[in-house]
Amino acid sequence: MINTNKNHKHIYDAQGKQLCCIQEDKIYIQTDGRQIIDDTCCATDKRNNQQNNKQSEAVGKNSIIKMFLPSIISLVLLLIAIYFDNVLKPEWFTDWIRIIWYAVAYVPVGLPVIKEAFESIGKGDVFSEFLLMSIATIGAFAIGEYPEGVAVMLFYAVGEVFQTLAVKRAKANIKTLLDQRPDEVTIIENNQSKTVKAATVNIGNIIQLKPGEKLGLDGELLSEAASFNTAALTGESKPDTKSKGETVLAGMINLNTVAQVKVTTAYTDSKLSKILELVQNATAQKAPTELFIRKFAKIYTPIVVLLAVLITVVPYFFVSNYEFSNWLYRALVFLVISCPCALVISIPLGYFGGIGAASKNGILFKGSNFLDVIANIQNVVMDKTGTMTEGVFKVQEVILKSEFSKDQILKMVNALESQSTHPVATAIHQFVGEIDSSIKLDNTEEIAGHGLKAIVNGKELLVGNFKLMDKFNISYDLDPTSIVYTLIAIAYDGKFAGYITIADSIKEDAQIAIDKLKALGVKTTMLSGDKSTVVKFVADKLGITNAFGDLLPEDKVNKVKEIKTENETVAFVGDGVNDAPVVALSDVGIAMGGLGSDATIETADVVIQDDKPSKIPMAINIGKQTKKIVWQNIILAFGVKAVVLVLGAGGLATMWEAVFADVGVALLAILNAVRIQRMKF
Repeated sequence: MINTNKNHKHIYDAQGKQLCCIQEDKIYIQTDGRQIIDDTCCATDKRNNQQNNKQSEAVGKNSIIKMFLPSIISLVLLLIAIYFDNVLKPEWFTDWIRIIWYAVAYVPVGLPVIKEAFESIGKGDVFSEFLLMSIATIGAFAIGEYPEGVAVMLFYAVGEVFQTLAVKRAKANIKTLLDQRPDEVTIIENNQSKTVKAATVNIGNIIQLKPGEKLGLDGELLSEAASFNTAALTGESKPDTKSKGETVLAGMINLNTVAQVKVTTAYTDSKLSKILELVQNATAQKAPTELFIRKFAKIYTPIVVLLAVLITVVPYFFVSNYEFSNWLYRALVFLVISCPCALVISIPLGYFGGIGAASKNGILFKGSNFLDVIANIQNVVMDKTGTMTEGVFKVQEVILKSEFSKDQILKMVNALESQSTHPVATAIHQFVGEIDSSIKLDNTEEIAGHGLKAIVNGKELLVGNFKLMDKFNISYDLDPTSIVYTLIAIAYDGKFAGYITIADSIKEDAQIAIDKLKALGVKTTMLSGDKSTVVKFVADKLGITNAFGDLLPEDKVNKVKEIKTENETVAFVGDGVNDAPVVALSDVGIAMGGLGSDATIETADVVIQDDKPSKIPMAINIGKQTKKIVWQNIILAFGVKAVVLVLGAGGLATMWEAVFADVGVALLAILNAVRIQRMKF
C-alpha cells in the first residue's frame, strides 16, 4: 500500500507495517525494527495509515451489522411478542394484533427466503431448501403456531448469515492471492520513467521497481542484487535475495532497494497469471463426494416433500382420532428437519477451505477432486534432479585422455552444451566461461535421454552419458558405476576423450519430506535419468525405499505402470519437460512450479510453487484433513437428521428440535469446515 503526503511517499506491506519512506530522491528503509531516518515523515504517515485501517475496519463492521440487521429486528419483535403472550398478557394484544405482530416479525427474515424460493422455481429448481423453509413456516402460521414459524425462519436466516461469513473467510486466502498482481507498473523509456497499465507492457521493456512495490510481470533482474518477499507465490515470508541475471516473477514484492527488471514474459503468460487461472478454475473441478451430495439433494428434496404430504394425509385413513392440524404440524417439523442445507453448504465449504489452506502454503490444487485423490495416495514416485536435489550442478573435475587438449575439448563441449537448457549445460558453461565464437557446429542433434551430437571441424563430437557412448560404439576403459558423481562422457572423432564429473546437492528439506511421508504410511520411489550410482546414493542418504537410475522418459512411464498394476495409487513429483508424460499417467501429478517447465505445470494436478519437497507430505495431509472434515459433516448431518426425523414423524419432536436438526447442525458443520483454515500443517 502506498500513501502520499505532499513530497513524501510511504510504502506499507499488507499488514500495515511501513517498509520505506521516499522523500524526493531519498529513500529511507524500515528494516529489522530499526527507526526510519525521517521521523516526522513517518509519524505523519503512520497517522494516515491508522486512519485508513480504522476506515477499512469500520466498513467491515458495518457490512456485518447490515447482514444481521433483519435477524436482529425479527428477534426483538419475536421476544416482545412472546413476553406479551406468556407474561404481560395485555388486553389490547388481541388475536388480530397478535397475528399482525408475528407477521411483521416474520417479514424481515421470511420475505427474502420466499423470494429466493420463487426465483429458484423460475430457474427450474422447484424443490430447493428455500421452498422447504417457506412451506414449513407459512404452514406453521396456518395452524396458529406463530412464534415457531417466526423462530424457524429467524434461525434459518442467522444460519445463512454465518454461512456467508464462513464462505467469505474461506475465500480470503485465495482473494489475497488474486489481489497480488498490480494493475500498473513504472517503465523506463529514454531515461524517463512513466506509469503504464501492466497489461500493455511488452517483452524487453525495463520496469523500475521501488521498495514495497509488487512486480507486475516476469523478468530478468538487471540490478546487481535485490531482496524480494515471495509470500504471494510460495507462502514463505522469508526474503529471497536475487542477483543480476536471475529470474524474478510477477507478485514478488521488492524489499530494500530500487531495482530494474527486464520483462521476459507477456502479462498473460506470467507465472502469477497461470497461478491465478489455476486457482480460479479450481472450484469448478468438483470432488466426487461434492458431486454426489448435489445429485443426492436434487432427488432427496422432492422425496421429503412427498413424505411430508403423506404424513399429513395417510393417517386420516388409519387413525381414529385424526386431527388435521396435529398431523400437518408433524409434517412441517419433518420438512424443517429434512432441509439439506447443512450438507449442500458445508461440504463445498470444506473443499474450498482445503484449497484455500493449500494456496496459503504455496500449494495449488487444480480442483477439489484432487484433494480426495491425494488423501488416498499410497506411493509417491519422484524425480531426483530439481525435485529432491537443488538442480544446481557444479563441475567437480575434468578427466581427459593425454592425447586430447583440455582447453580445446572444453571449448567444444561448452559450445555444444550452449544448445541445451539442461542444468548440466549451465554448470559446464559456468565452469568454462564464455563461448568461443570461432567454433562452428554443424548437424547439431539432441538425442533424448542420451545427450548431444554435432560435427566440429568435420569430426563427430559426442557429449552425454555413457549410454550415448554405447549407442555410437565408443569404447572406454572405466566402469561408470564406480564413480558416485554424475558423469558427462566426451567422445571426439570416434574416440573416447574423457569425462567431466558434476555434483548436485540435496535440498535442505528433502529429508523432512521423506520422514513425513513414511510417518503417513506412504511408500517412496525415486526415478531418474541420472546414473544409477548417483540415484542410489541420494536414495540411501534420504531413506527412499526404491530407486532406479539410467531411465529414459518412457522407462519412467513403464515403472509407474508397474507400480499401478499392484493396485497402488501413485503420485508422481517432477519438474522437467520429460516428466510430463509420467505426471499425466499418475493418479496425482505434482509439479515443482518454481523451476518446473510449463509443460509439466500444465499437465500436473497439483503445483508446489516454491519447489520444496516438504510440501509433498503437507499436500497429502491437507487432502486427508479435508476429506476427514467432509465425512465428519456428512455423518453429523445424516445422524442427527435421521434421529429427529423419526421423532418428528412420531410427534415426539417439536419445531424447536427441528430448528436444531437443521440450522444447528448446519452451523456446527460450517464451524467444523472452517477449522481447516486455522490448522497448521
